[in-house]
Amino acid sequence: MITVHHLNNSRSQRILWLLEELGLEYRVQHHERDQKTQLAPESLKRVHPLGKAPVLTDGELTLAESGAIVDYLARTYGREALLPATDSPAWWDYVYWLHYAEGSLMPPLLMRYVFDKVKAAPVPFFVRPVVNKIVAEVDKAFLRQQIKIHLDFVEDHLSCHDWLVGGRFGAADIQVSFPLEAALSRTGMGGHYPRIRDYVAQLQARPAYLRALKAGGPYAYGPAATD
Repeated sequence: MITVHHLNNSRSQRILWLLEELGLEYRVQHHERDQKTQLAPESLKRVHPLGKAPVLTDGELTLAESGAIVDYLARTYGREALLPATDSPAWWDYVYWLHYAEGSLMPPLLMRYVFDKVKAAPVPFFVRPVVNKIVAEVDKAFLRQQIKIHLDFVEDHLSCHDWLVGGRFGAADIQVSFPLEAALSRTGMGGHYPRIRDYVAQLQARPAYLRALKAGGPYAYGPAATD
């Protein structure tokens, strides 16, 4: 039995979705974030030393990192359904988007999230103006610009492609879904990217996506958050 160690409101939601797309039986081991810190609980460290989700176990295999898990599941159980042929040019497009999602698109979004937390953190009133100014300057000088560069890039690609790779839905679309959902729900920039919004809505309407929401529980970046 495949087991997914799932953390609420996290990247692990897309692993549940992938398993639903593949029609595989699996078990969800739920882990809840600390309500104050929003960090993963200690229970995840007993599964993997980094204490992060997702972690997947399949027989003797224990695997962390979303990209590695997506690649493993797609290659092992859904090569024809979700992957292009390895000898086709589209294969390297798949490899690119698989790594782009977490290697390039997600980091500025994560930094934006961290700075938002810094801005909202309790500090003495006389320090608040300094904190707000630092956060605003970093956002203006770096984060917003970087996020815009990446969203412009994805918007441009989707403007002439129905799906990311090979003209059909596949594993790359699942991998890229989380940062795009986060971008639409966190940045306030979604109105500038109609094609990304339509694409994400298209992903979120898939029956397997909706089944995964039921399996995973509350998800802050689901359809209601990206409307």
